Amino acid sequence: MVTKVRSLGLNGISGYEVSVECFLSGGLPAFEIVGLPDAAVREARERVRAAVKNCSLKFPVSRITVNLAPADTKKAGTVYDLPVLIGILAASGDIKSIPEDAAFFGELSLAGELRPVPGALPMALAAKRLGIKKLFVPEENAAEASFAEGLLVYPVPDIHKLLKHLEGSLEIEPARTPEFSAEVQNLPDFADVKGQFAAKRALEIAAAGGHNVLMSGPPGAGKSMLAKRLPGILPDMSLQEALETTEIYSVMGLTSRENPIITTRPFRSPHHTVSAVALSGGGTNPKPGEISLSHNGVLFLDELPEFRPDTLEVLRQPMEDGRVTISRASGGATYPSRFMLVCAMNPCKCGWYGYERCTCSEASVRRYHERISGPLLDRIDIFVDVPPLEFEELSQKGGGEPSALIRRRVNAARERQRKRGVESNASMPLAALREFCVLSEECTRLMQSAYERLGLSARSYDRILRVARTIADLEGEENILPHHLSEAIQYRSMVFEEEK
Repeated sequence: MVTKVRSLGLNGISGYEVSVECFLSGGLPAFEIVGLPDAAVREARERVRAAVKNCSLKFPVSRITVNLAPADTKKAGTVYDLPVLIGILAASGDIKSIPEDAAFFGELSLAGELRPVPGALPMALAAKRLGIKKLFVPEENAAEASFAEGLLVYPVPDIHKLLKHLEGSLEIEPARTPEFSAEVQNLPDFADVKGQFAAKRALEIAAAGGHNVLMSGPPGAGKSMLAKRLPGILPDMSLQEALETTEIYSVMGLTSRENPIITTRPFRSPHHTVSAVALSGGGTNPKPGEISLSHNGVLFLDELPEFRPDTLEVLRQPMEDGRVTISRASGGATYPSRFMLVCAMNPCKCGWYGYERCTCSEASVRRYHERISGPLLDRIDIFVDVPPLEFEELSQKGGGEPSALIRRRVNAARERQRKRGVESNASMPLAALREFCVLSEECTRLMQSAYERLGLSARSYDRILRVARTIADLEGEENILPHHLSEAIQYRSMVFEEEK
């Protein structure tokens, strides 16, 4: 007799159904798992055997064959420990029946306790799509999996209680979904930043429209300090955004019972020695990289020219498409990657170009700037200079405007964008751009002058319009006015003026 137990697996961050088929036959005792298992799946044999014996159950003295279907898809991880055990006990008669609308996953300890596994949320969401009604998971995964609405998630502490539940002698209460709150707490505040009003204004515009930013200035001017305070003014996450982000973090094992869902927009700041694979994702079994871990948040690259050119170039396509596709001989995966790129750099190698302290030649400055490719610069919306502070600014008592007030304006601007049917102005499709970024005659003349003077590309033209639209949204204006467009052009022109 063949018993079938429903389970789930992961392909990237997408869950899919795995049918665990168990068959007991005569012959010499053996235990085989087939269906393209990796080493962790094959080792389930010993974990299952020990768990059964330590739970005072009888392990069948038979030839045991376990098939993980579909058999042509590689299976990885420890998620199949629990369904394999359930299948063997059902095949040997220790479990009378398995609910057809139930699925199981989890790692077993040798004592029969269940341990958490990565990817609980994407597997739970897949279970919901597949019509599964009941999901039995490790206790620590239950809160995360419960965010798949319409699914009864049962937190299983150990095998004893699960078997009693299945036979009807003990009821395991389904997990309750934790309350979702996007409230931001304990983040660095913009009130700590003295001076730098132009930079703070640029970051407010960037947060309101989801625009990419490059800050340039000498060492100690406050570029990193400003960037680290950006999450405090980003718009509130919706539940859908939180679920998307959590799926990625769940696959990487970065969620927990205490923090089952990501409620704060990510802020990732990889070191400039990061490899292209670590940034984009990859590996034998492709995993998300820093680009995807920044989804719905910020990717901060400090000391931008110090990054390897091949590393920076992997950013170009994800910035346009909002996703990154990893292809390997063993398989591939696609991960979402809608992020704000925030960069910081010194104007030259010594950091003081344009000041008397600079020791760099014009040729060395040019070589320093050439480390950043033109196509990458073309994908940045806002360029802002961060000058060194004067003593009077540093010695002033009191700070600047708090993040909470800036965040309020940013949320209001984003709400105007959502009413137009777009998530952010930076991701506005071309059709919406033509509809909501109509220029008056005066604005058209201004844009034509800037286009010819700065030698803009078509992409730069569109990005200026998007930034101008965001500035108008912050002011609550329906139409783009000349001063909105002038400010947007100013943020775009800085880089071109430096290069000339």
